[in-house]
Amino acid sequence: MFETLTNRLNQVFDQIRRRGKLSEADVDAAMREVRLALLEADVHFGVVKTFMARVRERAVGAEVSKALNPGQQVIKIVNEELIATLGEPAPLNLSGPKPRVIMLVGLQGSGKTTAAGKLARLLRSKGERVMLVAGDPYRPAAVQQLQQLGERLDVPVESDLNLKPPELARRAFEKAEKGGFGVVILDTAGRSQLDAELMGELKSIVANVPPVETLLVVDSMLGQEALNIAQGFRDNVSITGLILTKMDGDSRGGAAISIRSVTGVPIKFIGTGEKLDALEVYDPARLSSRILGMGDMLGLIEKAEAAFDAQTAQKTAERMMKGQFTLEDWLEQMKQVKKMGSLSQVMDMLPGQFGQAARQADPKDIEKNMKQSEAIIFSMTLKERRNPDLLNASRRRRIAAGSGTDVQDVNRLIKQFREMQKLMKTIQKTGGKGLGKLFG
Repeated sequence: MFETLTNRLNQVFDQIRRRGKLSEADVDAAMREVRLALLEADVHFGVVKTFMARVRERAVGAEVSKALNPGQQVIKIVNEELIATLGEPAPLNLSGPKPRVIMLVGLQGSGKTTAAGKLARLLRSKGERVMLVAGDPYRPAAVQQLQQLGERLDVPVESDLNLKPPELARRAFEKAEKGGFGVVILDTAGRSQLDAELMGELKSIVANVPPVETLLVVDSMLGQEALNIAQGFRDNVSITGLILTKMDGDSRGGAAISIRSVTGVPIKFIGTGEKLDALEVYDPARLSSRILGMGDMLGLIEKAEAAFDAQTAQKTAERMMKGQFTLEDWLEQMKQVKKMGSLSQVMDMLPGQFGQAARQADPKDIEKNMKQSEAIIFSMTLKERRNPDLLNASRRRRIAAGSGTDVQDVNRLIKQFREMQKLMKTIQKTGGKGLGKLFG
């Protein structure tokens, strides 16, 4: 997500950081590069023009010329103006009497059905009783897809191919009302393009069950075409928010930056993967931080909190600090890390040089190494995992044969484990002092 744009902006920022003072010519040169980076990222030209005017006005003013570190001050200005362009966060509206109806609309292929499942999972994790409604009888297997998602989530799905979507929506609403459900998520039909028939059906649904939220699901990989789609729906249906899908597949990310400014409709969620947990609440400040290569530590912490078992993590941390960390503990940590989602998404959230270094590595290679490490540890006996000192040459040959690896791979894993043990002992003895030298 934003890989191309982030790399271009970081090149610009690296240049201005090196300068002790910034002249107006230096600022203009940097702003030209930022402008080109945004246009190449498919950001709408009108948004780029307004954004650059605001940034330049501040960047050549007193707040930069009098700053102790002018380069950092320019980056701060770019960050603040980018947050303003991305718009204010707009939380999901779940006010009013139950059940509250959330209607998802959009073109075919935008990811509405998957987004319905992701949203159901998110709301259920917050204590809401959720019902899904399969209101797309036209697309082949659309109903079956939602039913499968409902089974995986243990969320009921209301469907009936003999009923028209407005009638089905009304029946589902009445069932949800009697059954004590808090939220009804309505997956509606899409078309390959905007047409009067589609809009007429959506208006009829709204007349039957007025939604508290009408969320337009937009494929972010469409670039500026996403803006036209958003404007087309907004002109026909009262859109209250946007869900941008496939953000993990768009290295430019221009739609996310443009769509709020052009349409005036707030972004509420962004989809960052295919899994049901890959839906993030939209936060402009955190998104700006990721675009500018500053990472998203809050997002990373939230992912870790959702994936890690608190008691297990606490016990492991205590064992690590006491120097009692074993290969069994290491195996458990790898399992927990994998629960956080794809490694590329985790790397995207790392800040500064950590993030840059991580992004240079191929996530596929890291995942391959993790699988290899797991296979090696699984091929050990319980005693060997808890006491690696037992691993003599013959045991290592047996483990390599059992895991489908070479003895060198086993030796490499043991060496990495020893280095980690050494690091833990250093932290325990020094309280963390001198770690900078240790890491070079």
